[in-house]
Amino acid sequence: MQRTFLKIAAIALLISPAAYAQSLGDVARENREKKQSEDASAAPPKVITNKDLPKDPDANQGSPEAKSETDAAASGQAADRMAQRSAQQRAAEQRAAEQWKRQILAQKTRMAALQRRIDQLHASIQSAGGSVLYESPINQYQARQMERLAQMQLQLDDQKVKLDQMQEAARRAGMRAAVYDP
Repeated sequence: MQRTFLKIAAIALLISPAAYAQSLGDVARENREKKQSEDASAAPPKVITNKDLPKDPDANQGSPEAKSETDAAASGQAADRMAQRSAQQRAAEQRAAEQWKRQILAQKTRMAALQRRIDQLHASIQSAGGSVLYESPINQYQARQMERLAQMQLQLDDQKVKLDQMQEAARRAGMRAAVYDP
């Protein structure tokens, strides 16, 4: 009995908000009426016909002096815009040139550091007599050092190729020699 009562109460609670809810059609109708009342209160758009336009378009501009002043002002503004654009373009080119130069100098710095390490390693491999032991190393340490020296030389060669590619790309981008070969 209690279950039946609970079921009926639940159904009644669920149906009651639906009975009071506004339908979608009612909402659309209200919005349409509101829009029509807003449109009615707004001023109608003005229609310009050929009768409203002057027969001589230059008649409204006034005297020839006023026309020449207007033309001079417009050409002055155009010249200012062109000068501003060219200044912006020069600034962009200068930033690009500085960026290329920084990248190329950083690559050269990396190559110089690698070359110094190669020279130090080469000096450590030399024997007491002053000759390099490339043919037959005395011990395993010298053999490992020679392997490291060969690997570092390959890295240096790769870095040189990368530098050449960067310089060529800068040349293609239209940079001056001072940029790609600092």
